[in-house]
Amino acid sequence: MKISYFLIGLFVMTGLCAAAQQEVTIGAARTDQYVEQLQGKRIALFSNHTGVVGDRHTVDVMLSNGLNVTLLLSPEHGFRGTADAGEHVASGVDAQTGIAVFSLYNPGGPGIESVVDQFDVIVCDIQDVGLRFYTYYCTMLKLMRTASTNDKAFVVFDRPNPNGMTVDGPILDMQYESGVGRLPIPILHGLTLGEMAQMIIGEGWLKTGKDLSLTVIPCLGYTHQTRYTLPVVPSPNLRTMHAIYLYASTCYFEGTPVSLGRGTDAPFEIYGHPDYRGGTFEFTPRSVPGAKNPPQLNKLCHGVDLRGIPDEDIIARGVDLSYLIDAYHATNLGEAFFTRFFEKLIGRGDIRQMIIDGKSADEIKATWADEVERFKEQRRPYLLYAE
Repeated sequence: MKISYFLIGLFVMTGLCAAAQQEVTIGAARTDQYVEQLQGKRIALFSNHTGVVGDRHTVDVMLSNGLNVTLLLSPEHGFRGTADAGEHVASGVDAQTGIAVFSLYNPGGPGIESVVDQFDVIVCDIQDVGLRFYTYYCTMLKLMRTASTNDKAFVVFDRPNPNGMTVDGPILDMQYESGVGRLPIPILHGLTLGEMAQMIIGEGWLKTGKDLSLTVIPCLGYTHQTRYTLPVVPSPNLRTMHAIYLYASTCYFEGTPVSLGRGTDAPFEIYGHPDYRGGTFEFTPRSVPGAKNPPQLNKLCHGVDLRGIPDEDIIARGVDLSYLIDAYHATNLGEAFFTRFFEKLIGRGDIRQMIIDGKSADEIKATWADEVERFKEQRRPYLLYAE
């Protein structure tokens, strides 16, 4: 099965390289660990374009090993990964396999309960990037609850977390629970999806009142200090490892009128606004595949280019609100700088006011330091890989 041409273009453009990852064996590649267990079961595969083993899609690997994949479950961005963030994705049939695709990101459409009679087990194989507001884990949680409620088994083919070396950011205040935050975890949680699944069960976050049969097929050769370069772009606007590292510090612009580069060749690596003062960098967001209607569409934005910051510096800073604070002051928009979505992204109700009051990024970071240390201890029993 081929990856969509749009994502091949991004793959080539950014130089994301699978060859450098040969020392890590992902869960989906370990067929000796799961084929016998899944033999004779009707399988619903939760995956998308990131579910690859070398140059093959996981569904092809499963089919070639005689497994009965009866349904494909599609997350945000669609099974082929080309839909915009937040864009509704319709169900249908995968043209390359003929297997039915059920969209899990189609508000107003039928719920997954309408198709539970079509499978015995849900297999999760998708590349997460390790942030609380990245929606793939939210969809996994929903599927785990569905499996528990309907007495279905759940299997995770684990993949490395490219941000797995860092735990940082405020714990989600559950009054701000939303589609971009479902669990009381920090922004950078440092977990793989397999570890997350174990923690969901162990901490009682399943909330179904029923047990769940969970199996995790772990990676080999991975630790939480492994610098794992993704072999495939995880979503249309996270095109480089540099953007994936910056994501923990620039995504908050989604809760403001400031552009973070959607509709340019550097989403999540630049930021700007027509009213930004003091910047020497300029860009104009355009309507492009994966960003059809970006913020500040067709408007000249003044701002900052973050592409020259070394990866090591970004990783060392963790969640860095200095870019957001800079834009708040440089645009002089006052309260109009923030939308209601900001609290859903940051996960707390007091940080907006701290920024307005002139607190620095380091002062704000200090307010969540203790809860991050407590979370590290809380997650320890569920870790599958050395820290």
